[in-house]
Amino acid sequence: MIDRDTALALLYEHVQSDSLRKHCLTVEAVMRAYACAYGADEELWGAAGLLHDFDYEEYPSLEQHPFVGVGWLKELGYPAELTDAILAHADYSGVPRDRPIRVALYAADELAGFVMAVARVRPNRSLAEVDVRSVRKKLKDKAFAAAINRDDIERGAGELDVPLDEHIAFVIAALQGCAKELGLAGTS
Repeated sequence: MIDRDTALALLYEHVQSDSLRKHCLTVEAVMRAYACAYGADEELWGAAGLLHDFDYEEYPSLEQHPFVGVGWLKELGYPAELTDAILAHADYSGVPRDRPIRVALYAADELAGFVMAVARVRPNRSLAEVDVRSVRKKLKDKAFAAAINRDDIERGAGELDVPLDEHIAFVIAALQGCAKELGLAGTS
C-alpha cells in the first residue's frame, strides 16, 4: 500500500528546489487523473508521478537518474509496478513503456511542465487562463521553455494513442483541479 505522506516526505527530503518539487506535484496530479481514467490505483500512479524525479537534484546524470532513486525505492519496499514506471519514463533506461502506467508517466512528464510554464506567463499567472490553443501556440515558439522536449510531448500523446490536443486538454484539466496547491490559481 502506497502512503502519499511518506512519498511526499521522501520527495521533500531529496529535493530542495521549489520548481522541481512543483514539477513532481504536477506530474502526480496528471498521473492521478490518468489513473482515474484507466480505472487504476490512484495512489500507486500518483506516487509514480510524485517520485519520478526525486533523485534528479542529487543525481542528474544519465548514468544515475532515475537508477539511484529507483534503488532507494526498492530498498524501501515500493512495488515493481511503480519503480518500473519510473525507469520507463527515461528513454535510456531500457525499460519498455508497455503498460498504461509507464506510458502515462512518460506522457505526463514533459507536458505537465510545459503547461505550468504557459500558466506562469499568463497575465494573472493562472491555470484557468490556459487552454489547448495557448499551449499549442507556445509549443511552436522554440525559445519558450526551450529545455522542454517537444518531441517527447508528441511521442507521449502518440504512445497514449490519443490526439495531442486531447492529451493537452486532459493535462490542463488535471492541473486546473489543483491550481491553488501549485501556486497558479491567479494573482487577482
